[in-house]
Amino acid sequence: MILVITVYLITTMNTFYITLLRGINVGGKNVIKMEQLKQVFEDMGFSDVKTYIQSGNVIFRTSESDKQILTDRIEKQLHESFSAEIKTMVLTSDDLAEAVENAPENFGEEPEKFRYDVWFLLPPTTVNDVVLNIRLREGVDFMQTGKNVIYTSRLTSQMNKSYFSKIMQTQISKSFTIRNWNTTITLLELINKIINKCFAN
Repeated sequence: MILVITVYLITTMNTFYITLLRGINVGGKNVIKMEQLKQVFEDMGFSDVKTYIQSGNVIFRTSESDKQILTDRIEKQLHESFSAEIKTMVLTSDDLAEAVENAPENFGEEPEKFRYDVWFLLPPTTVNDVVLNIRLREGVDFMQTGKNVIYTSRLTSQMNKSYFSKIMQTQISKSFTIRNWNTTITLLELINKIINKCFAN
């Protein structure tokens, strides 16, 4: 069981966010070092900035409450800093908690048998937009939908037969960014630790 902690910091009226960058450090494209990425976010005036692994996950805190404003600002700065068009998904900490809390029953509980991923949909993409373009291989690919997310699992022993990899070659793949289940829950655990530390101080 995953403990979900409320992660809106009322005492300072600031919100913790998680930005998921799409398509960095993949196949030698859009190579960005995490220390550089952290510096960019700090230079934008965000506080409590922390990055996690090379796929581009940034936790930060700000008084800005409009996710679209944050998205536009971050993407603009990333382009200026790295000369690359990098799409970003900005989640409130509560958004991430909801994605974890509302995962399908038993999702992630057989990691030796399945690969579990969460597809975070970039606005204005809807679940239906993506689902209509997904083809599943019976007995190999499994999918369930949530609020602005899609939960997928694949039989590890038959990954080469999965249709999910083919989706990455289509236009619709530009409408979401994927994190495996371990990364998703680890990001929530990290932000909970930051919250607890702030309350402790």
